[in-house]
Amino acid sequence: VYCAEVNKTFFCYGGTTTTSDTHLLHMVSYYDHNTQMVPRPTILLDKGTSDAHDNPVISVDDEGYIWIFSTAHGTGPPAYIHRSARPYDIDSFQRIEPTKNGGEPMDNFSYMQAWHVPAVGFVCFFTHYSDPVARTSFFMTSANGVEWTWIRLAAIHQGHYQISTVTDDKAACAFNYHPNGQGLNYRTNLYYVETPGDPAFGQTWRAADGTSLTLPLTDPDNDALVYDYQAEGLKVYLKDIRLDGQGRPAILFITSYGWAPGPQNDPRTWRVARWTGQDWQIATVTTSDNNYDTGSLYIESETMWRIIGPTETGPQPYNTGGEMAMWISRDGGATWSKGRTLTRASERNHTYARRPVLSLIHI
Repeated sequence: VYCAEVNKTFFCYGGTTTTSDTHLLHMVSYYDHNTQMVPRPTILLDKGTSDAHDNPVISVDDEGYIWIFSTAHGTGPPAYIHRSARPYDIDSFQRIEPTKNGGEPMDNFSYMQAWHVPAVGFVCFFTHYSDPVARTSFFMTSANGVEWTWIRLAAIHQGHYQISTVTDDKAACAFNYHPNGQGLNYRTNLYYVETPGDPAFGQTWRAADGTSLTLPLTDPDNDALVYDYQAEGLKVYLKDIRLDGQGRPAILFITSYGWAPGPQNDPRTWRVARWTGQDWQIATVTTSDNNYDTGSLYIESETMWRIIGPTETGPQPYNTGGEMAMWISRDGGATWSKGRTLTRASERNHTYARRPVLSLIHI
């Protein structure tokens, strides 16, 4: 999260101990744009796990306090929320004791995507593991980070992965689903839902064309469906979602023929689905060699769009990531060409390039 008030970009990540490269520690630091330096990180939390699904996510509120959401993976391990003791400062944090839906302790959430809207509060998308749906998609809001309201979005067959974005007047997410009987490695289809911020986030939900949705969605064939990739035997891996200057969604994702790594499931095709105001149009960007090659979509103007991601073969072919490249569209996402390769002759693959969020300002 970039904070113009102090000209710093705050970030968190999963680190390890000096004696083990699988002992997960939640770390917080920042890049100082004035000094071009990164200080020694603060160790916020020893999660007591080697599961990198338990990694943290970050947000910054109106007053500059840094919030860290330490996610769980499944229903066993707990999840935590911490807030910095002082604005724009990572030296010390205080643990928050959150509640949900009127007082129940809130100590379990997974795959959190936390956004802060000025003068509104937190607007978040996340996954909750439950029975019989393994990965249920949820939405929650809080004015103060302590008292939260949960809304179940989708519980189709064995659940979902999702990617989200939030502006001052709209919250939106795209998700896939796990069909019954296929196992949780099987994920397909592309869906989109949104909620306006007026009168309040989460009160009404609709598809891109404005069709009202009744939640939770439980049938694979519903009005939120963007494209039926299951009919083509393709898997769907979500990467990023943005709203353009008119509030229309654009979704970055990869399709492939299977979950397992290796050439047998080629091609891994990078695609952008964009809502034109009348229909969904899906453009092909390029191909890469792993389902988890992950980058970010930048919408700089009505016509100039960019993708930064590991689309080029790296030193560990067919493993996650590769060499980083920039792809450019000059017609609002309709067609794409490679602008330049950003890394070469790297020792390790790069992946999960993340677009910074602007604190208090949403673009």
